[in-house]
Amino acid sequence: MRDKARVFPFAETQVSEVTPHTAREDSNDVEDRGHFSTHAYSNAAGSRQYRLYVPAGAVGEPMPLIVMLHGCTQNADDFAAGTQMNALAEQHRCLVAYPVQPQQANPSKCWNWFKPDDQHRENGEPSLIAGITREIIAGHNVDPARVYVAGLSAGGAMAAIMIATYPDLYAAAGVHSGLPVGSAHDLPSALAAMKGGKRRSATAHAKRAKDSPKRPMIVFHGDADATVHVANAAQLVQGFEERTDNSIEGRRADTGRRSCTVSRLTSPDGIDAELWTIHGAPHAWSGGNARGSYTDPSGPDASAEMLRFFLDHPKQG
Repeated sequence: MRDKARVFPFAETQVSEVTPHTAREDSNDVEDRGHFSTHAYSNAAGSRQYRLYVPAGAVGEPMPLIVMLHGCTQNADDFAAGTQMNALAEQHRCLVAYPVQPQQANPSKCWNWFKPDDQHRENGEPSLIAGITREIIAGHNVDPARVYVAGLSAGGAMAAIMIATYPDLYAAAGVHSGLPVGSAHDLPSALAAMKGGKRRSATAHAKRAKDSPKRPMIVFHGDADATVHVANAAQLVQGFEERTDNSIEGRRADTGRRSCTVSRLTSPDGIDAELWTIHGAPHAWSGGNARGSYTDPSGPDASAEMLRFFLDHPKQG
């Protein structure tokens, strides 16, 4: 899926000026071609609706699946409009699912990433998201080696939980403006973590290294984010180290006007990660469409970069 592109060397301290954003085909036009439908899934933890985008003429070889977890106050249609992931899915032949967090589960429609019962495999909300994912795999022509999860803010924090607790189900994760697994256990600790939290103890550092994701992860965060402090981005990739070959080749034609620092990382086990720090960016989906809430159209295109990263990292083993 990678376009011909220049190679941009990035190091943790290097800043790259990016080019003006190029408008992508509008999602409304794309959705007229594909099929965007509403479904429901239930298990012992409850029930959730989800929206599913299936590209036009979805026949033939198995396709990737991307599970997109919206942020607080958002819904599936809003998140689809803002990220324009459906347009990319039509172009690159992917399915995209948008689980919906209802107000009954959280007054602000946030995924409950900070509640202990919603941080474990086959428990609470992770079991619902995993159940939706499995239902789509069973009912559609999905490549099980190319199933991915991504999210924004509370959805990003939940995406981090999903990749940590279901490495057998998801091949990689994208976390935008999110928080690391286990950074909170109730609402007060969640608010503290969002503000940057306290420096972790040596024991906590060791535990994070032991429990670090077993699958690749791409992280985006604005350094002017006043809702979730950018320090959380570095904690998400704790245990990964800067690669000696830290060049990055990507879809640069769709990047925006903001400058960014991109670090290419790897774990001791050889698992890849990328950390995108977007300078001057607020709490918003980078490169998103203004038709959706919490979008920053002037930033690099997080959706395109996530999809590029995902398709470069099918599940190995």
